Amino acid sequence: MVRGIEVHYYAVCPRKLWLFHKGIGFEQEHDRVLEGALLHEEAYQRLDKELSIDELAVVDAVDDEFVREVKLTSKMEKADQLQMLYYLYLLKQRGIEKKGLLSYPTEKKTEQIILDASAEKRLLTALGEINDIIAGKVPSYRKLPYCSKCAYRDFCEAGEEA
Repeated sequence: MVRGIEVHYYAVCPRKLWLFHKGIGFEQEHDRVLEGALLHEEAYQRLDKELSIDELAVVDAVDDEFVREVKLTSKMEKADQLQMLYYLYLLKQRGIEKKGLLSYPTEKKTEQIILDASAEKRLLTALGEINDIIAGKVPSYRKLPYCSKCAYRDFCEAGEEA
């Protein structure tokens, strides 16, 4: 089964998804990840935190109506949206209907996410592509605008023409 973080990585960079899935991880010590962890701790102090969904995903916070995710910035908004859709889909498969809220506290921005038929179809297509990527060979290197801030940068660019 696909994990929530893998859905996010798929939308960011197929190579990052593949490397992470193969156990090549550089995230835990990266400054952006540490910043996000601190923000997460401070963001929803009054809500129930961290709902685990069968070891596939850990949702930041849950209340009666919403599943909530806190993100540092909205620069990866499309990836954040797809990841939230996956969380809502996993819950739906378990008989729990919720809406999603993506919060970007440093930008004072919140976005509501709803898993409708169109979004579910898009998600299922993405899940098929994710499975193809992780079952295949490492995707080729592709320079993207945010590579300079990626935890995988040095590993990814090694031996490649930048």
